[in-house]
Amino acid sequence: MIILFDLDGTLIDSTEAILESFHHSLAVNNIPSQKDAEIKELIGYTLDIMYGNLGINAVHVDALIATYKEHYRDISREKTELLQNAKEAVFLAKEFATLGIVTTKTGYYSRVLMEHFGLMEHFDVLIGREDVEHPKPHAEPIFRALEKLESANKEIWMIGDTKLDLIAAKNANVNSIGVLSGYGTHESLKEFTDMIFNDAFEAMKYLQKRKNNTFL
Repeated sequence: MIILFDLDGTLIDSTEAILESFHHSLAVNNIPSQKDAEIKELIGYTLDIMYGNLGINAVHVDALIATYKEHYRDISREKTELLQNAKEAVFLAKEFATLGIVTTKTGYYSRVLMEHFGLMEHFDVLIGREDVEHPKPHAEPIFRALEKLESANKEIWMIGDTKLDLIAAKNANVNSIGVLSGYGTHESLKEFTDMIFNDAFEAMKYLQKRKNNTFL
């Protein structure tokens, strides 16, 4: 079995770092601030899409992203934490599956964070924004992850907290589980998967039982 995890809202909570970096980038570039709630609704999308959906003129986006990343790099470890039961989820999953990370975050920062939490060693692949042309909900990030793994004849699952993760899984023709630990609502997730759990640990307990056929 192969299990691919999203990061934000699935294994980690970097809401504070994301919001602070957004507000910092807007202030530095003399652009009016945005409401936290409106930014949080877009977490999971790439930065260019987030800025665009906030109504910011495209001519400013490159400068905003550069400022955002510079600030995020400085504060991300301090202002990011593992979600409750995330470490237990990874440890349990590693007992019965090959693990990967598929995120729209920059892969470099994602790797630094997971190393900071002592979890990167449990993952065989990490696909970030810079590794693909088309991010989630496109299937490319999942396909890129599977290219680096021995995926033939294996059951494949994508675990995520937003519809972007689930749509990407559908587009890649792999199984998916939605988790309620992040930014997606039950209503938004159930449109794209029948499997919804409170968090990644609950999802892993289900997959472990599935692997062992003890739920049949």
